[in-house]
Amino acid sequence: MSKKVLVVGGVAGGATTVARLRRLDEDVEIILFERGEYISFANCGLPYYIGGTIESRDALLVQKPEAMKKRFNIDVRTKNEVLKIYRDDKEVEVNDLNTGNIYRESYDILVLSPGSTPLKTPIPGIDAPNIFSLWNIPDTDTIKGYVEKKCPKKAVVVGGGFIGLEMAENLHALGLEVSIVEMLNQVMAPLDFEMAEIVHEHIESKGGELHLGDGVKKFEYKDGKTYVILQSGISIETDLVILSIGVRPNSQLAKDAGLDVNERGGIVVDEYLRTSDRNIYALGDAIEVVDFVNENKTMVPLAGPANKQGRIVAGNIAGRNEKYNGTQGTSVAKIFDITVATTGNNEKTLNRLGKKYKEDYLISFIHTKSHAGYYPQALPLTIKLIFDLKGKVLGAQIVGYDGVDKRIDVLATAIRFGGTIYDLKELELAYAPPYSSAKDPVNMSGFVAENILNGDVEPILWNEIKDLDKEKIIILDVREEVEREIGYVEGSINIPLDELRDRMDELDKDKTIIIYCAIGLRGYIGARILKQNGFKVKNFCGGFTTYKNLFCKDDDLDNCGNGTFKGEVEYTDQGDIKINVEG
Repeated sequence: MSKKVLVVGGVAGGATTVARLRRLDEDVEIILFERGEYISFANCGLPYYIGGTIESRDALLVQKPEAMKKRFNIDVRTKNEVLKIYRDDKEVEVNDLNTGNIYRESYDILVLSPGSTPLKTPIPGIDAPNIFSLWNIPDTDTIKGYVEKKCPKKAVVVGGGFIGLEMAENLHALGLEVSIVEMLNQVMAPLDFEMAEIVHEHIESKGGELHLGDGVKKFEYKDGKTYVILQSGISIETDLVILSIGVRPNSQLAKDAGLDVNERGGIVVDEYLRTSDRNIYALGDAIEVVDFVNENKTMVPLAGPANKQGRIVAGNIAGRNEKYNGTQGTSVAKIFDITVATTGNNEKTLNRLGKKYKEDYLISFIHTKSHAGYYPQALPLTIKLIFDLKGKVLGAQIVGYDGVDKRIDVLATAIRFGGTIYDLKELELAYAPPYSSAKDPVNMSGFVAENILNGDVEPILWNEIKDLDKEKIIILDVREEVEREIGYVEGSINIPLDELRDRMDELDKDKTIIIYCAIGLRGYIGARILKQNGFKVKNFCGGFTTYKNLFCKDDDLDNCGNGTFKGEVEYTDQGDIKINVEG
């Protein structure tokens, strides 16, 4: 006798489940309930349709109900909302939103893929007619229609996550002045602060206005405009507000049925994605998962894991006993002209779990190029690699213009297979000048990590440098003298690298030498020279490029020398300077 399987919710998880299940079992009866009109759409593409990069609305519709019914022989019921689960009777109660008819449907197996919903906190004035959230096709139609009809000039995006920043980019592309408000001190929470600072600088260079570490106190709507009043007292006048302050799991149906949920409302599942009821599976944004790296429970609302979970659930219903081994949070986003990508654990996560730098994990940090520096259009790439004291890769973050996605995918693969920094060293990756370097940035991250583990160099991070006892250190700048015109660490002395061997007598062996260059490579060479000549030395990770991003702000220029140079600065693959003076 064939099974009867009900699936609640479409999009990534539910739609994948029903299609895979039909491919595995031609006889099973499958009913898919979707309270909305669309069962499968490209939610990650919605901002780009609003911005005009994706021109056709139909391109967003991955699978239409009629096509799914015809191809997969599935009973697709759109605008049908499942209201209640009767576990003892193995039935659900459904409201047909088309007719208002409420009916029951029996099941052998029930699959919950209810997804999540954008948070909408009770901020005064939040119901103004020009305040929107973006989550589905109707939201997209509403926002796009408003933009086309009202022709707004200014927009405020509340929330600096993926959707918020993608909306900021696309509204900017339409010619709007965009301000971003984020309660945290940085955008893109999966990034650590020093990596996020690169993103901040880029957003501001594109004309975006950032309000970090500041939340919304209230909205005031008047004469077609909204005034966004921040906790700091700042008031921003705008024509349009996009709310992107996070999501909550749609788990009320599971809660009401007595299924186990965690403190955040995530549906608890086992490794086979079964809930506390063996006849009910759950997947997607609404479930609690295992963090693949640290093995703790977490929630990760990403489309990639949801699709994989749908495939596994279908396999398990068909009797294949497949396990879901955890989510590592691999993600990538286009933010204006740069790409931001992460995988595995960041420092913030490790610190929250009680892990400490140098005791439990180490970091390699490099500024490099997307491909061979001598080939045209080699663009900057910054990689932060986190690994344990045995070399196992725990996480990685990359910000750059080109080649970010392929590097993060290599690193994500290394993590999934339990790889180490020694594996990164040995990877034989495709090389030709337009695409990479003979020593790919992934290899370079491994080389730098090995130098640290072997004790060839002792790094010092950006957040350690300000706590140093100035009486016990010498800050040594090994760049060329002309580079000091770009700026320098206040109080540093300058001995160019190529003069260092002849001028070591100018340094005090009783003090620790904090050495830096532009991006870290010449600093490493200088550190090796000094260490082998009896000096105590630490190399500043990321060099002055990182220091400038973090400390050379308009309100903090005392840290950065004179900084009078206004030209364009480039560096060779060896870290040497190339200057193109403008004006």
